[in-house]
Amino acid sequence: MKCLLVSDLHYTLKQFDWLNSVADRFDCLVIAGDMLDISSTVPVNAQILIVLKYLRMLSQHTRVLVCSGNHDLNALNAAGEKTAGWMQRVRRIAVPCDEDRVDIGATTLSICPWWDGPAARQRIGDQLARDATQRAEHWVWVYHAPPDQSPVSWAGKQHFGDSYLRDWINRYQPDMVLTGHIHQSPFKPDGSWVDRIGTTWVFNPGRQIGPVPTQVIIDTDNGEAIWLSLAGAQRVGLAEPLQRPVEELA
Repeated sequence: MKCLLVSDLHYTLKQFDWLNSVADRFDCLVIAGDMLDISSTVPVNAQILIVLKYLRMLSQHTRVLVCSGNHDLNALNAAGEKTAGWMQRVRRIAVPCDEDRVDIGATTLSICPWWDGPAARQRIGDQLARDATQRAEHWVWVYHAPPDQSPVSWAGKQHFGDSYLRDWINRYQPDMVLTGHIHQSPFKPDGSWVDRIGTTWVFNPGRQIGPVPTQVIIDTDNGEAIWLSLAGAQRVGLAEPLQRPVEELA
C-alpha cells in the first residue's frame, strides 16, 4: 500500500488543489486534522462547505481518510466540550472520519477525533480498546496530535504532545500512528518528522507555506517512508531500526 500523509492544511486551497492533482498516484490519502483555520477571515461554515467539496473530489481519485484537529471544532458535545460536529457531513459523503474503523487489505485504520475534555478522551480510549479486539494483521492510527516527549512533538523550546496518546501507544503498540499538529517539529534541531516508540512508527509531516504541503509517503510494499518538504527529503526503512540522523535524499 502506498499512502500519502498530510496534515494542517489550514484552509490553504492551493494545497488542496495540489492534493487533487496527485491523489490518484496513491492507494490512500490521510489528512490528519486541521483542514479548517479558525484565524481565517472566511467564516467557518463557509470553510466547511469548500472543504467538503474538496473531499468529494479527492475521494473520486483515491481512498481518503480524515480526522479532526483543534482548528476543526465547530460544535459542543453533550458534556459541553468542543467537537467537530461537521464530521457527520464528511461521513455522509463516504469519507471515513472521526471514530471510524477502516480495513484496507491486512491493515486496520482507527481514526480518532480531537479531544477537548475527559468525555471525548474517554471515547477515544474506548474506541482503541474496541478496535484492539477487531484489528487486522497491521494496525494504524490517525490522530491529530503527536505523542508527548517525542521529536515529532518538539516545537523548538518544549514538547506540545499528547501524553495520553503516548500511554495508548505503549499499551497497544500499533504499527503506525499518523499525526500532525506541531508544524515546526521536522524543521527544528532535536525535532523530526519520524519517531519510533517501541515497535510503533510515528509520523508528523509538519507544515510549510506555498502550494505544496509537507508530506510523508508511506510505501509498505517497498518498506520505506519518505518525507518531502521545501527543506529537502529524508527516508527511513520501515524494516530497519530508526537511525539518527535520518537519511537525507539528494
